[in-house]
Amino acid sequence: MAPTDKTIVLITGANSGIGLETIVTISKSSPNYHLLLAARSLDKGNAALAKIQAEHGAALLSPVSVVKLDVTSLPTIETTASYIESTFGRLDVLIQNAGVIVYRPCSTLENLRETFETNTFGPKVLTEAMLPLLKKSRNARVIYVSSVQGSITYKLDPEYEYKHTRGIEYRMSKAALNMLAACDRYDFREWGGRVTAFNPGFCVTNLTGEEGRKQRVEAGARLAEDPARALLEVLEGKRDGDAWEENGMLDLDGGVIPW
Repeated sequence: MAPTDKTIVLITGANSGIGLETIVTISKSSPNYHLLLAARSLDKGNAALAKIQAEHGAALLSPVSVVKLDVTSLPTIETTASYIESTFGRLDVLIQNAGVIVYRPCSTLENLRETFETNTFGPKVLTEAMLPLLKKSRNARVIYVSSVQGSITYKLDPEYEYKHTRGIEYRMSKAALNMLAACDRYDFREWGGRVTAFNPGFCVTNLTGEEGRKQRVEAGARLAEDPARALLEVLEGKRDGDAWEENGMLDLDGGVIPW
């Protein structure tokens, strides 16, 4: 293991959507990072890396490595942790971006299990596995990519524009993810780690598949570059007060959203 001064950043669900745009945005910003592009399969991860290298070339200043990581698969989590330990010796930033919305016909119980497995259970297990590596960092940060749809306050606010939006299982999983972020923020303070939950807004992603992506574009969703830029600002320390101290979800456009 060769020592490195680069900031080691692991991003889950990074072969498309917000995750991939965040890889590109951070890499283009500075040579001072080493980005780990996590994907469920190496084929998808390597294809995504080849795509951004072809599109951006020398503009990618920070190196990018692909890791096979499925947040619902403990063996891939453990393998990734071992790789980071042996290669870098620590982890500085963990961006928990992987997420799903289940649209296929299934029972409520199946929907809940599949949604929570990726959106809540997986992030909890992954952070726990990475904790020894995060504790070796001088500036450990964990960012849970959540959603305004997980805000209990907004759901019951008669003035909230999207209060009628369904997706109960998804909303539940993100509300639970917010509690995980709050608990981790409280617990990590004793050793200096920092944690936030981040609302990326309504943007174009592959969260709901290609058909859902088209529907989002038609509905006026924002580009994934917007939350990617916001996440870079967090890493650069430009949103420290809101991200790490304020009570609520860090919002894409600044400030915080109530739990």
